[in-house]
Amino acid sequence: MAGLLDVDVALARLLDGEVSLPAETVDLGAARGRVLAGDLAALLTQPPFAASAMDGYAVRWDDLPGPWRVVGESAAGRGWSGTVEAGEALRIFTGAPLPVGADTVVVQEEIERSGDTARLSGEGPPRLGANIRRAAQDFSMGDVLAATGERLTPARIGLLAAGGHGSARVVQRPRVTLIATGDELVPPGTMPGAHQIVSSNGVMLRALFESVGGAVDDPGIVPDRREALAAALSKARGDVVVTIGGASVGDHDLVVPVLRDLGAEMDFWKLALRPGKPMLAGRLGSKRVIGLPGNPVSAYVCALLFVVPLLCRMGGRAEGLPTRRLPLGSALPANGMRRDYMRGQVTDGRADAFSSQDSALLGRLAAAQVLIVRLPGAPAAEPGEIVDCIALDSIGDVP
Repeated sequence: MAGLLDVDVALARLLDGEVSLPAETVDLGAARGRVLAGDLAALLTQPPFAASAMDGYAVRWDDLPGPWRVVGESAAGRGWSGTVEAGEALRIFTGAPLPVGADTVVVQEEIERSGDTARLSGEGPPRLGANIRRAAQDFSMGDVLAATGERLTPARIGLLAAGGHGSARVVQRPRVTLIATGDELVPPGTMPGAHQIVSSNGVMLRALFESVGGAVDDPGIVPDRREALAAALSKARGDVVVTIGGASVGDHDLVVPVLRDLGAEMDFWKLALRPGKPMLAGRLGSKRVIGLPGNPVSAYVCALLFVVPLLCRMGGRAEGLPTRRLPLGSALPANGMRRDYMRGQVTDGRADAFSSQDSALLGRLAAAQVLIVRLPGAPAAEPGEIVDCIALDSIGDVP
């Protein structure tokens, strides 16, 4: 479409030359979801010694089926320093070091004890070495526990802690300043007056950006006045400034003229995209500036397609959005000359677009499981035809 930039071309231009941000060191307790900036190897061996995996009695396999003379006790943190000799057993608890001489643990449920004498009362251990965690069974000193570029899930954080680490070098979180404009807006939780609406975009986009590692600053709603918007843009601190609303060509759409007044370099403005045609990208000094439409669905789709990949690139994350190829559950009409992202649900493995795709309907967005992608000029599609979809429920936080 004349004058409108293709979505793929726009994204390539937005990401061109962008690299991961520098690294910083953070405590493991604050590292969830962060991306490692370098390999981390184990500083110790886990387990550091052979230990009992059960409460029971440590014995020599060759002495089965007993009886045994109980010569002492070994508990976690309080090992036994002697040696188990022929015909002897040591009372042992889960996590306790295995004593010298013993090579098998009999679980306590299969031992009958009278004073210092223990006898087998069940079937006994199934094999030599039963119920023992061998030294280095999990990992050895020097093993790489987490590699460069991996995200720190809760389990991986636990692994690093077990390996002797209390902190990690991670890619810095990209900093985002959100600037919502509009005299008609009031903050969430405030009852709107006449001709006003609640500003839902800010909290929605903050949640989206934080789910992919962004550190978001939201200074509040900026009124539709050039000086107010110029002040907000000038004060914005961060790697990316995201404006919401005011990016079109109406008398009250001030983002483009104010950015130009401030000396911003505009890269592109207006995309062959539905929803979200009036979207802009540029630079203001060292900051990237992205102007999103004001309609909630348009704002979300544009943020998903452009801001999320940019933040992922800066934060060291994989950039591709999660996709699925699904058969259509119902027919779709031919598409126009803008790429369309249609909200829909998945039922019995088939994607169905909602009947209404109005870009102001947040209810449809909240209910959507996928965005069905329709290329420019795509012909009508029949039920069963395979379509590309963005999987909305797979975007964001690590487990």
